[in-house]
Amino acid sequence: MTGGFLDGDIFRGLAFRILVFLSLALLPFGLIAVVQTREIARQAEANAELSLLGLTELASGAERSFIQEAFGAGEALSSIVRLFGQQQEACVSFLRTYRDSSEIYSVVGFIPTDGIMTCSSEGGSYDFSAYTDFEAVLATQERAVILSRTGPISRDPVLAMLQPVTVRGEFVGFMLLSVPVTSIGDRPDPPSDMIPSDLVTFNALGDVLTSDRPRLITQADLPLNRSLKTLIGERTAVFQEVNTKGEERVYALVPIVPDVVYSMSIWRREDVLASAGSTGNLSIFLPILMWLASLVVAFWAINRLAIRYIRKLGRQMRLFAYNRSMPRTAMGPEVTREFVEIQTAFMSMADSIIRDEASLEDSLREKNILLKEVHHRVKNNLQLISSIMNMQIRRAPTEESQRVLRRLQERILSLATVHKNLYQNDGLERVNAGELVEEIVGQLLVVGLPPGSSVKVTQSYDPVQLDTDDAAPLTLLVSEAVTNAMKYIGDATATNPATLDILLKQRDAETAVFTISNTVGDAPAAEGTGLGTQLINAFSTQLNAEVVTEEKGGMHQLTLTFPVPHRVKLVQDY
Repeated sequence: MTGGFLDGDIFRGLAFRILVFLSLALLPFGLIAVVQTREIARQAEANAELSLLGLTELASGAERSFIQEAFGAGEALSSIVRLFGQQQEACVSFLRTYRDSSEIYSVVGFIPTDGIMTCSSEGGSYDFSAYTDFEAVLATQERAVILSRTGPISRDPVLAMLQPVTVRGEFVGFMLLSVPVTSIGDRPDPPSDMIPSDLVTFNALGDVLTSDRPRLITQADLPLNRSLKTLIGERTAVFQEVNTKGEERVYALVPIVPDVVYSMSIWRREDVLASAGSTGNLSIFLPILMWLASLVVAFWAINRLAIRYIRKLGRQMRLFAYNRSMPRTAMGPEVTREFVEIQTAFMSMADSIIRDEASLEDSLREKNILLKEVHHRVKNNLQLISSIMNMQIRRAPTEESQRVLRRLQERILSLATVHKNLYQNDGLERVNAGELVEEIVGQLLVVGLPPGSSVKVTQSYDPVQLDTDDAAPLTLLVSEAVTNAMKYIGDATATNPATLDILLKQRDAETAVFTISNTVGDAPAAEGTGLGTQLINAFSTQLNAEVVTEEKGGMHQLTLTFPVPHRVKLVQDY
């Protein structure tokens, strides 16, 4: 499945580059998907906040009803207080009658600015001037709701609603309506399964008025970094904050009476933000998942429809290049037309190459056969000439004539030996100079040294590979050098045995050295014609060789250093 992608340099592979371009093509769609999903997430979060606010408002319905009704009643009763003025008994009677008829309030009364209440449903006189909360509310001269855990009159927990009273625009005091906390009653069940962990109401002073749980538990669940007093003035709000225990909570704030009383529900974060959080995560992971799925499908399609067939064609081509093996079967019908055409073209090309190579091999074989036949016939002709010369030698009238003819015969036989080695050798470009020199020297020693000769001959030949163009000059040079050495070799004595040393060594990769050494006798050598030396110099020039001759310690030595390049010499086509 992953062939062609994880093998070798993946960054240069076809699959990787296609996937990169596909990613670039999908990028705008991915960005659009991210934006749309984030918008959906924001909308879901906004809906969740609205839902929390609605549930909070619904849950605080009882408190809202009592508090708003109390402020409405207080505003209505303010005119009654202004009407009765200093008529205390009439005021007390009216307020008592109103309290009894409402069945909601435990105390209804008017508190003037000095804090001494004389007009109330309870009658008598009550002093509120020493209460801290009253002083704070008196300073604001605004509506207020105060929690009294032990009411000064009823001694029960009450919510004291204070409605400002003005006479001709001048603030004169507060209308007091006390509602027992126990009379607020149970709130209705919410229409959903979402129930807050707590619901609290608090006043402008930041004091908790009511809560669903005990006071200490409620205090522990309030925001750590926000006091309730700082929330006064908000319209509606939903925010996340840690409570005093360091736990994540979500708070929904709804005003019951703006700037006076607020209701706040407390939720566990996992209960209300699970869906919104998952939507937010989807806004990131869903486009990534879609991108990965697209890449997987694209890679699977590329691998199945293209890469595996490209690799198959590559294997077929490499196998053909290695051993000229043709594909056994054509690609099946499931392969796309383009790859079938490529394989058909490759098989046609491979068949043409095989045919051309076969034709070239036939031509080369014919050429080799013809060349070997040429060398064979040249060798036969040279041997025929040698035989004729042998007959001529036997008929020569003088010894000098025989010697000259024999030397010429030796040179002809050397050339014949070269051609013999060429047609017996598998290759026609190179010849083993070691074998060639060894055979020529052997022929010369058989003729030049009679049986029982006391000359000690030492031979050593390395398998030096030589161009065929250099074979003839080398063999003729060796023939002249060996003949001269045998001609001038001295007679053996007890202290100076006659020796002949012939060596052919490969000195380095492209240089060979031929050395021939022979002992020199005490008697002066006969004068020669100098032809052998001239021929040696001429042949060494053809070989681009260096010839050095020296004589020391009773030995005469000829050293030939010649090049043997690795590259075959170019043959000019005439």
